[in-house]
Amino acid sequence: MTNTFRAIAHLKANTGKNQALKEALLALIEPTRNEPGCLEYILYEDHLTAGIFYMSEEFENDAAFDAHIQSDHFQNFAKMTDELLVDPVNVVRMNRVSN
Repeated sequence: MTNTFRAIAHLKANTGKNQALKEALLALIEPTRNEPGCLEYILYEDHLTAGIFYMSEEFENDAAFDAHIQSDHFQNFAKMTDELLVDPVNVVRMNRVSN
């Protein structure tokens, strides 16, 4: 069994905030991918509904994910979420079942 942290984060933009949310999420990509322990950090947008985003996240372990949450770039994003999001970020932790 592996201790890898895998999750999908679901984010829904407030009315009129689709582009602002997309830009804020895109700004997280490079610094997060450069964090120690980050294995994957990929942003997706729902193809039918603009403003609904999914972030596929994979870190070596819980400690690497916790460090990500405490990073300056993530904390700066977190300060914007009340304005940008309809609801709080919904992070669903996953267990890998297949290759």
